[in-house]
Amino acid sequence: MVKLRLMRMGKKKQPTYRLVAADSRSPRNGRFIEILGTYQPRREPSTYRIDNVKAVDWLRKGAQPTERVQKLLEVSGAWKHFQDGTEPEPLAPPGPDDRPVAPEAETAEAAS
Repeated sequence: MVKLRLMRMGKKKQPTYRLVAADSRSPRNGRFIEILGTYQPRREPSTYRIDNVKAVDWLRKGAQPTERVQKLLEVSGAWKHFQDGTEPEPLAPPGPDDRPVAPEAETAEAAS
């Protein structure tokens, strides 16, 4: 059986997670089938990036989400698309607006 679950990444005491589709018999951080997104709980507020099209596709194929993944899918809207039978919008690639911008005062000090 395929499960949608979180795979732990990151350093000691600084976890970040990948949302993956994996066989239920494989270890938590072991082999996976496909990466569906990321989740960073230590950021304030916590951030996530989920490809809803892939997530809904796996749910329709019969993949079972864990409790935490189901909550993340509800927040991202993929769970509602799965229940309604509608198609979600594709994930937009990160653009230049997604990068953090340095304040102008700091860049002026660095230039001198």
